[in-house]
Amino acid sequence: MTMIKVTLVQQDGEVVTIKDASVGTSLMEVANARGVVGILGDCGGGCACATCHVYIDPEWWETVGPPDAIEAMTLDMVSDITRENSRLGCQIRLAPELDGLKVTVAPNE
Repeated sequence: MTMIKVTLVQQDGEVVTIKDASVGTSLMEVANARGVVGILGDCGGGCACATCHVYIDPEWWETVGPPDAIEAMTLDMVSDITRENSRLGCQIRLAPELDGLKVTVAPNE
């Protein structure tokens, strides 16, 4: 199985680098399995709760791309903290082209 590296900046500023994230899994699954603070995934990856909300690092935005219509509606539930670079970790499927991806975990409140 192919592995890539992803970096998440937690809400407290601590940087968590995961060097063996499995291609094909979601960013939310990988972060949740590693205990990244602020990635809850309450809906289990169903794009229904926004508890895996992240901000994509600007240099990665074009590669990751914008949310689809359903994800955008879910992000509307947290519109007070949504930014132009907001995505849900459950909707980011890890692929080889995302090797080195960097995101910041959005606040939960």
